Amino acid sequence: MVLSDHYLTFIKDQVELLAGRFMHTDVCVRYHPATEISRVFPAPRLKAFRKDSLIDRTNLPENVSIHPISLFYLPCDSQFRRVGDRYYKAVKDLLQKSEAFPDLVHAHFVWPNGFVGAKLKEEYATPFVVTAHGYDIYDLPFRDAEWRKQIEAILNAADAVITVSNSNRKCVERLNVTAPVTVVPNGFRQDQFYPMETEICRRTLNLPMDRKIILSVGNLMEVKGHTYLIDAMSEVVREREDILCLIVGRGELKHKLEKKISASGLEQYVRLIGGRPHGEIPLWMNACDLFVLPSLRESFGIVQVEAMACGKPVVATRNGGSEEIVIPGKTGLLCDAADPFSLAENIVRALDTSWDTDVIVNYSTVYSWSNVGKEVLRVYNSI
Repeated sequence: MVLSDHYLTFIKDQVELLAGRFMHTDVCVRYHPATEISRVFPAPRLKAFRKDSLIDRTNLPENVSIHPISLFYLPCDSQFRRVGDRYYKAVKDLLQKSEAFPDLVHAHFVWPNGFVGAKLKEEYATPFVVTAHGYDIYDLPFRDAEWRKQIEAILNAADAVITVSNSNRKCVERLNVTAPVTVVPNGFRQDQFYPMETEICRRTLNLPMDRKIILSVGNLMEVKGHTYLIDAMSEVVREREDILCLIVGRGELKHKLEKKISASGLEQYVRLIGGRPHGEIPLWMNACDLFVLPSLRESFGIVQVEAMACGKPVVATRNGGSEEIVIPGKTGLLCDAADPFSLAENIVRALDTSWDTDVIVNYSTVYSWSNVGKEVLRVYNSI
């Protein structure tokens, strides 16, 4: 059984890669029923968290079943702290109705999915693995003593803890945790992300042929650093006017970023593309000359690996995850986070550099699911 906040991208890929190793895999995905109101009223922020937005059933294997779990709570910390027990009850009811109990539980995100996994182990002695992905390990346990105690209890209940980066592992090491911890990064699909003809991709997407295209992919939220990217573009266009920056993603900052682009006079140089299907992202990556990840914080950042798999150099901030992925001078460049001048300088430098595409592509294979999946199985087999 898999417990997750969504069934998209790296969760979906991992589950379906490993599905052949198991007779059946049940995936529980929690969602907030209030988001369904976006079906009736225009509410873009809610639509992204609606049940159908959190679950991608494309090419779902016959032995994988998805179970949406409705959990209502007010969007505040005090309510979020108490959602675990109701989530566990819903999953337990599901198991009792099906009369099929899992041989292994893998919870993605420590809270509240890890809480449910810990409770299942406590009541049914089910082997339990938890993966700490991001805010659940670098933020929640350090908010206050109550959160710290809760997260530590979940991690210590696990037979094995996985973190997606060494920076996340260091967060675990700051806690009182005795469970074994293994770093297993997220992976990418080699059958989707690989080098394609740039010209063909640009024609398909109706993009200009005579511009240097800079691409950034990520949700439009503060932590992704797009405001700094726009500020950086104001500096980049002083150096060269043949550039076009495309930002693919959706989120709460859309209108703020649109206003910023307009106020900066960058309408000819920066475009917000909006959210695109994950299967379309390889086209955008192959259409660009340079991929930029301007995040303030990343646990891993699979998009930069996907860009490398398409043969594109990456300019990324030192955000916690990118330092472990980008090799300066070989696969891209690193710069300080929240520093548009440093970001602009490195974007210009990267555009002026002749990169070895084969080196970049070959390096990315370390993070292919064919390699990463073996590491996940080693963790499973160790318990």
